[in-house]
Parts: sequence; structure tokens; C-alpha cells
Amino acid sequence: MQRARKHGLKCCVLAVAVRALSASAQTAAPNQTASRPPMGWNSYDGYGTTINEAAFKANADWLAAHLKPFGWQYLVIDEEWYVTDPVQGNSQDLHYTMDRFGRYTPALNRFPSAAGEAGFTSLADYVHRLGLKFGIHILRGIPRQAVKENLPIAGSPYHAAEAANTTDTCPWNYDNFGIDASQPAGQAYYDSLARLYADWGVDFVKADCISSNPYRGDEIRILSTGLNKTGRPIVLSLSPGPAPVEKIDELRKYAQMWRISNDIWDLWHSDRPYPQGVGDQFANAARWARFTQAGGWPDADMLPVGRLGPAPGWGKPRDTGLTRDEQQTLLTLWSIFCSPLMIGGDLAAADEWTVSLLTNREVIAVDQQSTGSHPVISTAKTVLWLSEPASRDGYYLAVFNVSGSQEKIHYAWSELGLRSQEYRMRDLWKGRDIGAARMVDLVLPAHGCALYRLSLR
Repeated sequence: MQRARKHGLKCCVLAVAVRALSASAQTAAPNQTASRPPMGWNSYDGYGTTINEAAFKANADWLAAHLKPFGWQYLVIDEEWYVTDPVQGNSQDLHYTMDRFGRYTPALNRFPSAAGEAGFTSLADYVHRLGLKFGIHILRGIPRQAVKENLPIAGSPYHAAEAANTTDTCPWNYDNFGIDASQPAGQAYYDSLARLYADWGVDFVKADCISSNPYRGDEIRILSTGLNKTGRPIVLSLSPGPAPVEKIDELRKYAQMWRISNDIWDLWHSDRPYPQGVGDQFANAARWARFTQAGGWPDADMLPVGRLGPAPGWGKPRDTGLTRDEQQTLLTLWSIFCSPLMIGGDLAAADEWTVSLLTNREVIAVDQQSTGSHPVISTAKTVLWLSEPASRDGYYLAVFNVSGSQEKIHYAWSELGLRSQEYRMRDLWKGRDIGAARMVDLVLPAHGCALYRLSLR
């Protein structure tokens, strides 16, 4: 296999030593970069592994113009930005770019501003000038080619072969060997990645093949340690799912968000492990609801809305296969659950209705500001969730019809565990007050929902 390698960063020994000393002085405590669920855009649902600089900038410009005022702020380049000849899915015959220290660098034919020694610095600066934050996807481990050539690890006396666990590979991606977290060379390699990303101006790292199938707690720990040593606030997102709920303390200690399921795409239900559908996420959200807290967010995955193209990570280019009712249910469940919100579709191709879906301030407030979210009713046809607004002067109530036909839903407040006999209701999707009511009483279409603010006055 032939792989292209660009020349690495040139730096004097003194600079490396100073930076290493500074890093060692940093504590490994998790950074406080996600007091609220992160909101943004990720390239995978629209572009798979094919995103390039021009398309990324177009989406960044669109988000800045249309979504930034509503709290959306992260822009994340997903998988294999270092591949010069990307294909849908995974392949053993790709050509990669990396520096002389065995660290992937952006493919220049896709990201021309990375020329010389810039890496993603120029693109991150572009995003920052828009008042937004820049993120990248990585695969856990160390490149096979770096191990084959036994390249030196930047800022350390170690080499790639000392860091690698060659018996450990990602089951669905060929690029890397795993890291041997028991060896100092393993920590040194992740430290070198973290310093590089911090130098580029990265604000968000989505680490893949690390939180499930298989779960790699030791690699999560040393990656998190490396990021925290830089002193730069970088959100660490762990993928894919389902992450093991019994590892909650470890997940909270080392990461700011972690996936609770396999990939969610634009369908209601799937009988296969991959992909999963919106309707499949209700059980996962219920399982994780009690573990949601500031700085550590169970992640229900991206929002496959709008235009999934020109090269989606799964399937053919298309408008989302979710009905409008299902898309509204998607946003409502994610919001009442307080999941991170990462849009997956091509933003520049979004129609007016999709924009309205993503710019409802009252719905976004449920995701960003409510606490104590939990399901209160769950049947084969009906699911209801409650949470409390930050002001603690009432409740948010989400009502879902999870059946494939129209359903009439009727519950007294006492059946939901609420004490008052009467609440004033406001429909958040429609943006209108309904008035006082002694129960929730409505008809919902198949896979439809309603979202209310309940108050005593």
C-alpha cells in the first residue's frame, strides 16, 4: 500500500522541551467546556468522508448567518480528512497524509489552506472569525504506516512501535492500530496529537471506535489526559454507542459527551444494529436520562434532517426520509432529553421548513436550560416526558405518539405525577398560549408529538 506523507513540523529542541514542561504542569482534571449540551453541525450525514475546504466553508458561512443567533456554534469535520482519495465506507487501499511524527494531517487536495505546516490552523481561524468553534473527528489509535516505519513520537524519546498494540484494531476501520495505554509511549503519542490539535485551534474532538464495540476505557483516559495537558478547552466527544452505562463515572470523568446508541439515520425503526431509527432511541434515552448533568451529556447522535448529500455516510444522496412529524419528534426527544444537538444535513441546501425546525428558540431552551428530564408514561403507543425549566416555575411536557397511526392521548395531571389540578399550557412548536387546562388531551398523527410549557400562572 502506498501512502503519501507530507514533511512534519520543524521546531527547535528548546521549544519542544518548554512546551513539554508546560504540559506536564497541567492537571489532568476534565475541562469545563460543556456546561450546556453542545450544538452545531457535523459533516458526516451530508458528506460522509468526502468533505473539502470549499464545502466546509460554505456550511460554516451558512450556520453563521442563519443559526448562530440561536446558539448553534460548533462546526465539525468528520471522518478521514487525511485521506486523499476518500470513498463511501471504509477501505484498505486509501492514501493518507501524515507528518514525520506519525500524526495525520489534512489532505492537501481537499484542504489547500493546510499547505506548508499550517494543518487546520487556517480553517480553524476562519471559523473563529465567524464567532464559531472548530472540531475534527479522529479514530482512536496510531496509524499503521507510522508503526511500520517506526516514526518518532514528537516531544518524546519514544517511537511509534512502542506505542502501538498491533493486536488491537477497529473492527470497521483499517487505518490504525490501537494504543498500548500501559506504556509511556502511548501517553506520549496522545499528548503529541493533543498539542498538534491545540496548536491548530481545535475546540472539539470526536473520537471514534472508542466508547463501544469495543469500549476502550484506558485509551479514553490517556486521550483525555493529553487534551487537558494542553490547557486549551477542547470538548471530547466519544463515539459510537451504545456506551456502557455501568461506566458512567469514567465517562463523566474523561469526556463531555458520549453516544448512547449506534448511528441514527433518517428512518423510524430498524431491526438491524446499523443503522438505527428515531423510534429506536426512546428506550435508550429513558435508560440514560438520570445520568444527564452539566459537563457530561449522553449523546443521542446527529440530526439527519434536510438534505443528506451530496455524499452521505450511509445510502444515496436524498432529502431526509423522515416525515415532518418524525423530524419534529426527533428534535423534541433530543431536546427534552438534553442531548447535544449536531445537525447532519448539508446546511446550504436547507429549505425554509428545515430552518424553522432548527430555529425555534423555545424548543432550543428546553434542550439548553431544563433539568431533571425523565419519562413519566411509556406504553406501546404513547410516551410522555417531563423536565423543569431553569426558573423552576413549572414544567416542560413532551407528548409522543410512537405508533404508526393517529392516536388520542388523554391523561390527568395526577397521572403524570403533577400535584396541581390546573396548569396554563403553552405550545412551544406553535408558539402560542392555550390557556388553563386540567389534563393533557390531544390527538397526534403517527409518530407525531407536542411540546408544552406548563405553568401555574
